Amino acid sequence: MRFRCTAFAARTSPLLALAVGALLALPGRAADPDALWRIVHDRCVPNAEKTGQPSPCALVDLERGADKGYAVLKDLVGVAQFLLIPTARLGGIESPELLAPDAPNYWEAAWQARSYVESKVQRKLARDAVGLAINSASGRTQAQLHIHVDCLRAEVRDTLRAHEGEIERGWSTPGFALNGHRYRTMRLDGDELGGADPFKLLADGVPGARESMGSQTLVMTGATFGDGRAGFYLLADRVDLLAGDRASGEELLDHDCALARS
Repeated sequence: MRFRCTAFAARTSPLLALAVGALLALPGRAADPDALWRIVHDRCVPNAEKTGQPSPCALVDLERGADKGYAVLKDLVGVAQFLLIPTARLGGIESPELLAPDAPNYWEAAWQARSYVESKVQRKLARDAVGLAINSASGRTQAQLHIHVDCLRAEVRDTLRAHEGEIERGWSTPGFALNGHRYRTMRLDGDELGGADPFKLLADGVPGARESMGSQTLVMTGATFGDGRAGFYLLADRVDLLAGDRASGEELLDHDCALARS
């Protein structure tokens, strides 16, 4: 069962924006780490099941059941930022359920949710203009797993384009920085993820990551390589509080979506 809210086709209604904002606005957002969970669990899912309208969410997908479903919610922050939120109770990137063999590929669903970003900016976005991010446990305010879906910062896109030759098909640490931080990088080929799950690629490919997933941040962006083929870049960073790095991959996203205007 998929429930889509037509109010989000081009813009969020003022009434829904106020309803979501009342729960997510700072300082309330920081004071209530369960705000996202309460919106999805107490409002979006029941509304979808009772009325077929998942408001205040844009979408509720329960095709695989509530324990493996997800919702898409417009974030109060940003002109076009959406959040992909599981309908199961999951704390964050550190949740062991994400690494189970039958775990849903939330990144695949989040990549498809870029259509909501495009609806907000009212234009088709290039693959490498879109970024998805999940913050570390130290770099987030909410206690429910959520993947940010938004525009990528223009300078991040340009840096990745310029250093394509340094990004390998396995995890490596190239010589360039993104927003002052040295991210590990990995290249994936293909129009879609094709079953590749970034959570599992991080846990299995970066030494020590599986044992410390809560200290990791993970970012995915679409890419069109120099030879014209489509793919993705995965970017990973780890908390280093001594260096002032809280591992918030959201820092690579542009909530003003400048690339939509370029």
